[in-house]
Amino acid sequence: MKLAIVKLSALGDIVHAMVALQFIRQARPEITIDWFVEERFAEVLKHNPDIQRICPVNIKSLKQNKANVVAEWNKIRQYAAKNYDVVIDAQGLIKSSLVSRMLARNTVGFDRQSIREKPASWLYRQTVHSPYDANTIDRNVKVITEPMGVTVTRDQILNKKAFLHYHVDGNSEHATPQNEKDTSLYFIGSTWPSRNYPKQQYLKVIQGIGRSALIAWGSEQEKQDAQWIVERSEGQASLLPRLNLNELKAVISQASLIIGNDTGPTHMAWAMNRPSITLFGPTPVSRVYQTDINKVLKSPSQVNPYKLDKNDFSISQINENAIIELAQSLLP
Repeated sequence: MKLAIVKLSALGDIVHAMVALQFIRQARPEITIDWFVEERFAEVLKHNPDIQRICPVNIKSLKQNKANVVAEWNKIRQYAAKNYDVVIDAQGLIKSSLVSRMLARNTVGFDRQSIREKPASWLYRQTVHSPYDANTIDRNVKVITEPMGVTVTRDQILNKKAFLHYHVDGNSEHATPQNEKDTSLYFIGSTWPSRNYPKQQYLKVIQGIGRSALIAWGSEQEKQDAQWIVERSEGQASLLPRLNLNELKAVISQASLIIGNDTGPTHMAWAMNRPSITLFGPTPVSRVYQTDINKVLKSPSQVNPYKLDKNDFSISQINENAIIELAQSLLP
């Protein structure tokens, strides 16, 4: 059987869906799996043994450049020539449902009661019910595995194999991480300002933990904030160069502890079975699985999963000492 999974973005959402692959391959080894993804996130899928082919698209670019519509249409039509038996839209957006339907008529996705953009469900031949406010990882696993006749339990997810893999290129200056067993890795940025723990409080956390720290960044603002922390950390913190996704996986694999906001790179720590603390403000903790080594701290605000409040800056109310204490319990 030839299966296509459509999960175009974003980084954390792709990571949360990828965990399903190992359970499909265990139960149905005859299935070959292709994954459709936005080009800028394709690297996170690379080197995964359960994916037959990564199929990058550039749908997001169409907002700025409508002239690319024909090129993207032709690209998807060429992919469709593989004649997929089933296409699963694990995203639940109108754009992802359209891509899915272009690939094959036999499409599967969330039902109208479970989906983010309800009209998308009209394009599916088969639907899966999973409440929108349920755990994000459970939702992703269910929509991908249920149509394949595979049932996955919570214990299976808790005992998953690490599923993000990287390739170390000796020619790359930053591909090999600093191999310091006591080093913590920090992700201080995210897509919304209200999801970011304040830099002043991150500095206190680094000073309180008393271990060397590496700070990653992905935008110019994040770089400036990271430099602010480094300059005041009295040598405890260092600024990483800008990393691609392959290099990011390599660095995460070597860190003793990852601390960060509710953002894709922090969730990659869970996928790689690395100790982590994820800080939540305006987003629900139901996005993650907590384990013995993957913990969350949530601000006191109440979150409505159906209508997130981007003006909820309560993440700053998470006490630095709570993070320090939890970090010390996770560090070797």
